[in-house]
Amino acid sequence: MNANTQSKLKTLFTSLTPGSPLTSEDLAALGISADLAVYYVRTGWLKRLARGVFCHPSHDLELHPCLRLMQRKIPGVHVGGKTALEWHNIRQYLLPKPVVMLYGPNSGSLPDWFLQRFTAQYHRKRLFDEDPAALQDVRPFEGEDNSPHVSVPERALLEMLSEVGLRQSLQEARELTEGSYNLRADVLNELLQRCKSIKTVRLCIQLGREAELPWFSKLDTDKLPTGSKRPWVSKLPDGILVLKP
Repeated sequence: MNANTQSKLKTLFTSLTPGSPLTSEDLAALGISADLAVYYVRTGWLKRLARGVFCHPSHDLELHPCLRLMQRKIPGVHVGGKTALEWHNIRQYLLPKPVVMLYGPNSGSLPDWFLQRFTAQYHRKRLFDEDPAALQDVRPFEGEDNSPHVSVPERALLEMLSEVGLRQSLQEARELTEGSYNLRADVLNELLQRCKSIKTVRLCIQLGREAELPWFSKLDTDKLPTGSKRPWVSKLPDGILVLKP
């Protein structure tokens, strides 16, 4: 290995955050060409995860930096629903290996190297009337610029409720909603006004009313999009769901 190649390798390892994947574009920004990257892989200095994606050969990949890379690959992807609620400490059960629920406005799929290391699902969901390039109430986790994007608790609750009858049981949805007493009514009210799923709006209102949650009494329910005057009825695996307007 000549001095220039060794110097670039030292720069790479100095700038690489442990547990982070990196792309060919990241390597190019460090002055490492595609041919040199192939050489590093061949000699064991880099590990190839997929075409154009690499990592340090002796570092275990960590979820948060991998999610940041997913954000670059799938515009709008973010941690949402039940996972986001758990990240915000709204949870019912502690699972040893929970599924990381990811949502976004665009079609896409998670790469094999990611799914081999993390139990995750990605679903295209356009639940709100919003700009797909600037999602409402999706922010870096804990306000850190280098953190993955995550739904705020109010959006996460509605994303979770929208999954009832699909990938979410009604009973767990009810229990999670009962733990959401600290939600901000003004934020939730605005999201409900933008929500395009009548089922989700009605379910949020019904569960909030049943649990007598503090935010429910502050909602402007008369102005929310609850649809027609007819009940919404659906047979779920864990019972019949009847949502009145």
